[in-house]
Amino acid sequence: MNRPTTFTSKNFLEINLAMLLLSTSGPFGKFIILPVPLTIAIRALLALLLLVLYCRFKGISFGVRSTDSWPIVLSGLLMAGHWLAYFHALQLSNVAIGMLSLFTYPVFTSFLEPLFLKTRFQKIHLLLGILVLFGLYFLVPDFSFGNQNTVAIGFGLLSALCYAIRNLILKTKVDKYQGSLLMTYQMVIVSLLLVPAYFLYDLNAIGQQWEGLLGVALITTVLGHTMFINCFKYFSVTTVSILSSIQPVYGILIGALLLSEIPDWTTVLGGILILASVVVESVRSYR
Repeated sequence: MNRPTTFTSKNFLEINLAMLLLSTSGPFGKFIILPVPLTIAIRALLALLLLVLYCRFKGISFGVRSTDSWPIVLSGLLMAGHWLAYFHALQLSNVAIGMLSLFTYPVFTSFLEPLFLKTRFQKIHLLLGILVLFGLYFLVPDFSFGNQNTVAIGFGLLSALCYAIRNLILKTKVDKYQGSLLMTYQMVIVSLLLVPAYFLYDLNAIGQQWEGLLGVALITTVLGHTMFINCFKYFSVTTVSILSSIQPVYGILIGALLLSEIPDWTTVLGGILILASVVVESVRSYR
């Protein structure tokens, strides 16, 4: 059975910094005006280069046991699916709906963690999951497949499922490998998978988007995701996923300040219900 290691207030500060950095994905995803596959391909390639330099600088070995190779490859494929679906949701809707729909992934995690890691299912996670689902309902009260926000939420849910499974896979590897090394191999997989994007889309506009592409690669991916993976050493995957639901708050605030995207009252209500689970799990896990 996989149990989280003893954690301290320092670990809570680390996870909150990771959440702040990861929350920039929404504003960056909305700011970058490129086809989604091309955006993700460049994001992964830039992140790969930065991660390789970091691993070299820190003297981190690139060796991986043969038994761990396929799980890491699978986590890379899931990472690609997560990013593609999430950025498509952002382009269809706005930062608030895109990020809040993604953060249904604690629901998926709470149900899948006992299956993947043989942990004991906790009833409180079922209640928190139901609370998140009610919040999701308020994001799009007019449910229709002709509604662009509904389609965006569908992509957000797909992204959430990929993200939840990817996190559960990596939970079993963080005691063996540095988070930066795991992210490096994921970026290798995503970069290789999306090579066709460079031939299918016009590359001329890339130069005009370099600030956003560099930002999402360095701030969100290299720093944010690496810190996020390291948090699995101290918390269960379900706890990390529920605590990370604070990200939409940061993301929506950044979107409002920089992109002038002000969410309406139903989105705010849905967000309150989703993020209420964060407070409950924060208090519960800290005790």
